[in-house]
Amino acid sequence: MKRLSSKTWKIGGGVLVVLLVLFAILSRSKGDNASAAETSKLESVTVGSENIAVATTGSIMSGPTISGTLEPEREAVLRAQVQGSVLQTYADQGQAVSAGTVLARIDATGIQDAYNSARAGVVAARNAADIATRNQARNEKLLAAGAIAERDIEESRRAAIAAQAALEDANSRLATADKQFRSTTVTSPFGGIVSERPVSPGDIVQPGTALFTVVDPSSMRLEASVPAEQLSLIRVGVPVVFTVSGYPGRDFVGHIVRVNPTADPTTRQVRIYVSIPNAGRALVGGLFATGRISSATKTGLVIPASAVDVRGTSPSVMRVRGGKAEKVQVQVGITDKTSETIEVLSGIQAGDTLLLGAAQGITPGTPVKVSLPAATPATASSTGGL
Repeated sequence: MKRLSSKTWKIGGGVLVVLLVLFAILSRSKGDNASAAETSKLESVTVGSENIAVATTGSIMSGPTISGTLEPEREAVLRAQVQGSVLQTYADQGQAVSAGTVLARIDATGIQDAYNSARAGVVAARNAADIATRNQARNEKLLAAGAIAERDIEESRRAAIAAQAALEDANSRLATADKQFRSTTVTSPFGGIVSERPVSPGDIVQPGTALFTVVDPSSMRLEASVPAEQLSLIRVGVPVVFTVSGYPGRDFVGHIVRVNPTADPTTRQVRIYVSIPNAGRALVGGLFATGRISSATKTGLVIPASAVDVRGTSPSVMRVRGGKAEKVQVQVGITDKTSETIEVLSGIQAGDTLLLGAAQGITPGTPVKVSLPAATPATASSTGGL
């Protein structure tokens, strides 16, 4: 075996040194790259206040959504009962009236004549009936005394019966004439508002002609349809919370008073009827309403439904805690589709800050800063940060 010369050892040693130096440089480069990647991964992300929500304790409702047009619960269309000319009207559209208020008068000249004739007929028929009754009574006494035969009294009995029938007929004609005469004065059946008045003084009306429409605005009615499969969530007395276009942000409450016992065979929808108190008369007929039947109402932890990610095996949210984003599994309860909120049963607590929208895509562990709107002098004392 040959022994290596000192020159060979020197060359080999030099190569080894070079290799060690290169290895050190490469290792350092990899470390620097890893450090840079780690630094990049932990770079903080700033999110706007519109992309965060705070879990709060509050009420949440669930139930079928409905929509429909509001109508006064009491409405009366007053129609002419007789033919004649409208002499005068005493109420206009939008005017408040009380029960019994005179709204119009119709010419009663011909009807007055018929009434007077019928009244005179009653007087004549009553006199004739009185005479026939007295004659019968006298003949009954004569029969008892044996002064006349039985066959002689039959005529007076028939006359008394006929006279009484004539009196009843005269009274019936007078009642009809009196009703027609009173119909020439049109009155409001209840207190309310005149919503329509399609006639004017001088118009000739026929029986059945619409004269006025009176509504009672103190109570409104909402008719709506609900899918038959949701019938188990509906019953008389259940509250209905709804809004109307004329009052943005304001909720009104009514209650189901009737449920149609049959479903529409074509649409498979069930008709429901909701009564709505309207003492302040804020609501008017014709407004379109949208709302929700409050089949279930609970108090608990409530968050926006958009904060919940349901794509995984179980629902989760992105929470900001200690300045970092973290993914948290949650158990959810009922959902309020109208307010787009959801009940959380476990996983987070009141006061937790959650990420919304695009911010939900932030990687767990990423430092998060929340950018709040600039405070105004009036609200500066009420703003804060994480």
